[in-house]
Amino acid sequence: MPVLPKDPARHQEKWCTLGEAAGAIQSARSPELKPTSPSAAGALVPTSVVLQQLHDEVPKDHFTLGWLMDRLGKRSFGLIMFLLAVVAITPGVSIVAGLLLLIPAFQMVMGYPAPVFPDRIAARALPTRYLAAIVRRAVPALEYIEKVIHPRWPTPHEATKRLVGAVVLILTSTLVFAPLPLSNVPPALLIALISLAFLQEDGLLLSLALLVAITVLTIELVVIRETVIAAKWIVGLW
Repeated sequence: MPVLPKDPARHQEKWCTLGEAAGAIQSARSPELKPTSPSAAGALVPTSVVLQQLHDEVPKDHFTLGWLMDRLGKRSFGLIMFLLAVVAITPGVSIVAGLLLLIPAFQMVMGYPAPVFPDRIAARALPTRYLAAIVRRAVPALEYIEKVIHPRWPTPHEATKRLVGAVVLILTSTLVFAPLPLSNVPPALLIALISLAFLQEDGLLLSLALLVAITVLTIELVVIRETVIAAKWIVGLW
């Protein structure tokens, strides 16, 4: 009995149907990944989130400035200055914090890509509880402040970094060398505000903070000048 040849059209149709079914199953198993938009990929991570990550990753007993700078990366200047400024508000440790602040401020003026501390300071073990206490107090306040502080008025990064470093350097000098009680509080608060605006890339707040800082420094210079003149006049009476 002769064998009838198979219908090639039906055979091809069957293979096409099987191919489409296999493609559908593969698509269901491996959904197409949507490309991430540039704005989402380059979105600025809030400072409060960065600090909370530090709190979660910090070693249990001790940490070092070297470890801290490695974790902060390109935002190390702003966050180091912010943390030191918060510490400098506290009486008793303001001079030590101010002396440490001089290092990143000077390096910003010189154009360093990140803070560089001497090995002896960078490797010195610091109690984790101090960093944890600062972060626990700072994060809730930052979460509230970040509702109004956000990226706007973009400025040239390098020029802005050098200007911020110069102003912080002068403010830190007044913080360290001013002999009056509580004279450390205004410059420390201004440094914290400038650092936060620099971190959040808020050009508007940064411009206002720098303007206030220049005004405060001008007033302090006038007061110092008048104090010196008055001292000379008193000495002349003798």
